[in-house]
Amino acid sequence: MTMRVLIVDDERDVREALGQTIELADLDVVRAGSFVEAKDYIDPSFDGVIVTDLRMPGRDGFFLLDHVRKIDPDLPVILLTGEGDVPLAVKAISDGAFAFLEKPCGAKDFLATVERALQARASVMENRRLKLETDRGDAAARMLVGVSAASDALRARVRAVARASAEVLITGEPGTGTPKIAEVIHLLSGAVSRPFVKRSAAQLSAQDLGSALTDAKTGTLYLDDVTALTPAVQFALLDALETGRDVRVLSGTSRDIEDEVAQGRFSTDLFYRLDLMRVHVPALRERPEDIPVLFAHYVAQACEQANLAQPEITSDVIAGLMSQDWPGNARGLMNIAMRFAMGMGDDRLTRTPDAGLGLVEQLAQVERSLLVDALQRTQGRSGEAAHMLKLPRKTFYDKLARHGLKPEDYRR
Repeated sequence: MTMRVLIVDDERDVREALGQTIELADLDVVRAGSFVEAKDYIDPSFDGVIVTDLRMPGRDGFFLLDHVRKIDPDLPVILLTGEGDVPLAVKAISDGAFAFLEKPCGAKDFLATVERALQARASVMENRRLKLETDRGDAAARMLVGVSAASDALRARVRAVARASAEVLITGEPGTGTPKIAEVIHLLSGAVSRPFVKRSAAQLSAQDLGSALTDAKTGTLYLDDVTALTPAVQFALLDALETGRDVRVLSGTSRDIEDEVAQGRFSTDLFYRLDLMRVHVPALRERPEDIPVLFAHYVAQACEQANLAQPEITSDVIAGLMSQDWPGNARGLMNIAMRFAMGMGDDRLTRTPDAGLGLVEQLAQVERSLLVDALQRTQGRSGEAAHMLKLPRKTFYDKLARHGLKPEDYRR
């Protein structure tokens, strides 16, 4: 629950007395002797409530209440009134004040009213936070595209490590996007408002490392291809971590780092210091149902950036995509998508599979992934999902039944 109380009263003794009552209740108090002093605290992000005297020289409690209503009508204002001001205070309630108290008021009644106001404010702030999160989605939902169970697990793992403050080692084959994982971890962490610095380990000297740590300040430093660090820089990094630099270090590698350690090419001590938490990014061939969804995402991105009309992604194109094992992973798929968006042909988009799943099985897999994507995007609202896929309602339900999908599983 929010814990701040802004007290506005031109009488210093009253401010101090009310402030002491607030502090004895383990709440935070901010004191102001006038509207001018108080106004800088009043904005929609203020996580507290306001207690103000009704009558003050110059801009009084009514003026303050009107100002608050314009800034944030959900910010509670409690009015302190003299004996003759009760009718005015009742009018102020109809104008949006949270409550009024007659002076002098007992500590018990005062605190009870303040706590009710704080609870109301806490509820408002939490609802706003949840709405903002829902409206924009978190960074994992927005940036890590995929409908497979492997993608769900990856997003969950990223969210989990982001909440910690320990070092993270990010592993994955070339092209899987370890730098993006590092960025998402930073965006979901408590350091989101602080710097995110990214450096290539292969080009880093000990001096460069020191500069990068300084640039990151109390934020996050990501070292890409960390196994390429020279021995001297490995030692410098270990020393920086051991001396308690207030920088979170994320590192990524596409090599077998345990083998690098066994071969003596990478410091054992540094490995254990960087590998406090680990995130592994699965290869694209391990999550084939993500291929058509990712491809559509990359095509839409490329068309938006180049101001191009979005081409149709036919079943033949999808079949060609599904026939590949994508050694370049997401990066390779992105390159193909960019060329497709610009109308440049590629035989990989029309190639038929010569091994593994047949075309029918591959298209069924694609169909399921598109159904899952539509359900996730619409949060299980069947009508919207069917409309998104341009399917009649009955056909849509038939396909859900065929793939064992239930809309209610995707409702939040």
